[in-house]
Amino acid sequence: MAAVIIIPILIVTLIAASSYIVYALLLRDFLSKRSINKTLEKYNIKKSPFEIIKEYYEIKNESLSDNEIKKIEKKYRRNEPEQFLTMYDAIRDNDKSREQ
Repeated sequence: MAAVIIIPILIVTLIAASSYIVYALLLRDFLSKRSINKTLEKYNIKKSPFEIIKEYYEIKNESLSDNEIKKIEKKYRRNEPEQFLTMYDAIRDNDKSREQ
């Protein structure tokens, strides 16, 4: 009798847990990456988030490896997506000041 109640609860729990894991590890990152790319496209920015981070830290005279840049990109993508536009503005302002 208890099996009739416990087995469906276990099945639903496993499905919910696996769905959450797929969302947390894959889908959320994919959706945030797509959102950032659309935002950059909306403002006619032809650089990728990776390139923006790399150039921004080069302006600050900080040398980062590709792995460090990828970690920073992932952190910003998940927590602070507006940072890409802020960094791009800093790059653009630096380019304008060099021209003058």
